[in-house]
Amino acid sequence: MSDLWPSLVRVRRHGGRPDVILRALRGRDRAEWESLRAANVGWLQPWEASSPLAEQRLRYGQLVRHYDREGRAGRAQPFVIETEGAIVGQMHLTQIVWGSARTGQAGYWVSREAAGQGIATTALAALIDHAFLVLGMHRVAAYVQPENLPSLKVLNKLGFRDEGLGRNVLYVDGAWRDHRSFALTTEDVAGESVVRRWNAAQAHRAEASGGTP
Repeated sequence: MSDLWPSLVRVRRHGGRPDVILRALRGRDRAEWESLRAANVGWLQPWEASSPLAEQRLRYGQLVRHYDREGRAGRAQPFVIETEGAIVGQMHLTQIVWGSARTGQAGYWVSREAAGQGIATTALAALIDHAFLVLGMHRVAAYVQPENLPSLKVLNKLGFRDEGLGRNVLYVDGAWRDHRSFALTTEDVAGESVVRRWNAAQAHRAEASGGTP
């Protein structure tokens, strides 16, 4: 599985917008990463899952090594999202199961500054293409709190299927929270690139409105 990581995914966006890149977190990213996380603590706290145990957070070097081990073991694809030379969030495929399931769970966030620009949607589309077309996954799932409207919109734009509400699914911000379960399978996209489909949808919307979406 070590040949699956590290990976690099570059996506050209509709309308000449800056490319979105999915890549591994690197040791030299430390200052930028810690600044980004510190600036977005309040923005992420209501939605970001954590352990219910009083566990010490990994130091930066430990975090990078942990991501690298998970990637090389075939258990995850732990990307950061980069655009215009700056890290703006994360896009992970975790809990990968091979064999007869060939499934994984998508998790993502973007900074407050990068929100609302289509970056998360583009990055998730890129992750799905990578999962289906490169890794050979069959299903990508995602869990989202019902109150997290921006994240729900991202999944809806890419055609994720709502599979219902689960009670107390993940520990978030000091309590067990309900989450809606979403999924996309290879049958849903019929072999088509999700990035290409997303860019085409934006182009159609721009044409219909007479401008750039």
